Order: sequence, then structure tokens, then C-alpha cells
Amino acid sequence: MKKVMNYFRQICEIPHLSYETEALRDFLVEFAKKHEFSVEVDSAGNIYVCKGEPKICLQAHYDMVGVGLAPQIELVEQDGFLSAKNSSLGADNGIGVAIIMAMMSEFDNFEAVLTNNEEVGLWGVREFNGTIKSKKMLNLDSEDENEVIIGCAGSAEIRALCDSAREKKSGFCYEIFIDDFPGGHSGIEIHKNLPNAIKFLAEFIAKNGGKIAEFSGGERANSIPAKASATAIFKNEISNFPNFIKHKFLGFKECEIYENSDNILNLICEFKQGVRDFNDELGLPQTSINLSLAGEKNGKFELLFYARSMSEKGLKGVKYQTKMSAENFGLECVFGETSEPWQPQRSEFSEFILKNLQKFVPTAKLGAVHAGLECGVFITKDSEIQAASIGPNITSPHSTHEKVELKSVEKILNAVREIISGVQNL
Repeated sequence: MKKVMNYFRQICEIPHLSYETEALRDFLVEFAKKHEFSVEVDSAGNIYVCKGEPKICLQAHYDMVGVGLAPQIELVEQDGFLSAKNSSLGADNGIGVAIIMAMMSEFDNFEAVLTNNEEVGLWGVREFNGTIKSKKMLNLDSEDENEVIIGCAGSAEIRALCDSAREKKSGFCYEIFIDDFPGGHSGIEIHKNLPNAIKFLAEFIAKNGGKIAEFSGGERANSIPAKASATAIFKNEISNFPNFIKHKFLGFKECEIYENSDNILNLICEFKQGVRDFNDELGLPQTSINLSLAGEKNGKFELLFYARSMSEKGLKGVKYQTKMSAENFGLECVFGETSEPWQPQRSEFSEFILKNLQKFVPTAKLGAVHAGLECGVFITKDSEIQAASIGPNITSPHSTHEKVELKSVEKILNAVREIISGVQNL
């Protein structure tokens, strides 16, 4: 356990936000070589390592979502949990990477894939073209010690775009912003009805008859927005601001507002954030959608929605609904990256993983997750692969409230050690 946490602390000292992972990539490559693993790094930055005759493939991603002060991470240990001061922690998925590092120092005859840029739409694994020799994959990116995950949601990026042309208009001008909403993971926490900073700010402006000159919100495609800011003008002075909205009065002045201001605000206000329908059998959301990002980009004003569903039908449905809403307000709709759902399927391998996890977590059971997991993409690429996912208790990933339970890390570490030892005979 001490070894794993030392590795995790080293990871935290190296900046590794998505798209800025080169330093950690080089560190991991040198670590693997030091422990006599063969190493291959592809053009997407995915790291494949192998030693001996592999019987199992361990898998995790090495990028993290940066919220708050990240990539500067100041670790805080309290009441059996590890968190970071005013920043995301990166236990998603740095703990998984640290466990793999510990296994490299102990075992032969296994392979591992450390993927890059998972937090930006599973980008790294989509580009991976290597071969998994063992055909047995254990993903370490889950966040509940009580579950062996054997299924996950598919996802789709949906962009609503409009012209960014401006017109001059005078009014009472304010800079307004939200910077302290909790944020959170748009998959595993979407059912919690966490406030979306983009929606709350847009609704305030619209209800007060405002027009936007500037608008920006959100942190990542797969995060519930914690922050949003705008410059807006109003016909009348605003006397009562909600406590969660901070503001600065700029005076009565002329501004260049978006000609499409009303359409943008109305679409955001009409949009239904969160769970669209629930899967009673699995006990989790069936289909959901999050408004992730808003702002001007490449000469257009863009809203990015991130949809998830446990079925292809559900994913198609929510994409169509969002397209209709966008077009009703004169915005163009463009579909981006899509990943297929990983349908839950029991196997000899998943039962083996469950049996070994139950040695340390007796209440563990098979389950699915309303989020994307890379092993689902690996299975799409190679149908012979059997996969499962486990991980320690991590709460509020993708936010400044992220924390990991240390006793849970130890349980997962011990389970992984048992799994690697026992898989030789599977």
C-alpha cells in the first residue's frame, strides 16, 4: 500500500492534464523500462508494456481533468481520505496507474495499456491499434469498490452552432459570473441534479431581459460545469442578484452584443439537463445529457452537449431531440465523437474477477456504470477480449471535491495482486 501511494504522489507532482501529458508519459516509459518491460508508444501517446508471456492485461488512463488550481496539486490527507487543496485530485485515474506501477515491480507475465487523453472523449483508446495478447483485460478506472463493472454507457458529442455576428446596443452593462458550483462527473453523478453553471447564468440573464456580449462556461466535455461568466446588458439596473452570482457594474454604455443572443439564451433555458430516463433493472440512468461547454470558438458561438446512454437506441433518441431543439432556435447541429455502449455480459473472466474482489470486499457484485470505460472500446476493436473493471471508492471526480478512500485503495490493490497471481491457472 505504501508503495502505491508513493507512486501516486510522484504522479501528482508531474503535470498531466489532458493534452498536456508528455512529462508523465516519459516518466512512465522510463519506469516500465527500468522494470524490464518492453515498451511501445503510439502516435496518440498510448503506452503499451509487456513482460514474459502475458496472462492478463491491466489498463488505466494517465491523463486527468484539471479543475481549480490543477495541475498544481497539494495533497491533503484527512479522516482516511486523500484529496487536493482547491483542485481536482486526479485519483481518476492516477490511482489505477499507481497500482499498475506497483504490479510492474512485483510480477512478470502480464501486459498493460496506459492510455492517453481519456478524459476528452476517450480519444487515446480510439487511436490505439495495438494487439492485446492475453485477451483478458482488467480496467482500473472504476470508482466503487463494491462493483465489478461489465458494462458501460455509450456517449456522443453534440454541438449547436450559430453565427457570432454582433450588433451595437446600449444598456446597463454588467460582468457576471458563477465560480463556485460543485461541478462533477457528467456520467456517474448526473442523477444527483448538480447545478449547471451555464444554465443558471443564462437563465438569470434571460429572465431579466438581458443580451450577451460575451459568454463562456464549463471546464470539460465530460464534466458538469462549475463555472460560467458573461458580459451582458439590460434595459434596467439589476437590484437583486442571487447569492451564487457575483457581479460588477460597468455603467450604462454601448456594447457589441451577439445578434443571436436571444436564440442562444433561449436554447440553453429550454434545454433539460440531466437524466432523461432510468434503467430500473440496472439501477442507474439509462439515458442522460449534460450541457458541458459554451462560448465562442473558431468564429462561431458553440454549445457542446455530452449525451450518454446504455443503449444505441437511447443515444440516437437523445441526439435527435437535441438536434430538433437546436434547429428550432436557428442553431446548426453537428454530431461529433460517438462511442458504442458496452452491453453487460457475464463471462468466466468476470466471475473470476468478482470471486477475487469478494475476498476483500464481500459485498461486491457485478454491475454497470453510466459513464464511458475504455475496455468497452477495446472490446469493440477486438471481440475476443473479455473485460471487467474495478477500482477504489472515489467521490466527486472531475471537481475540487474529489477524494479517494485509502482503505479502499488497499482493498483494490490486494484484489489485483490476487487476480494476477490466480490468472495463471485460468
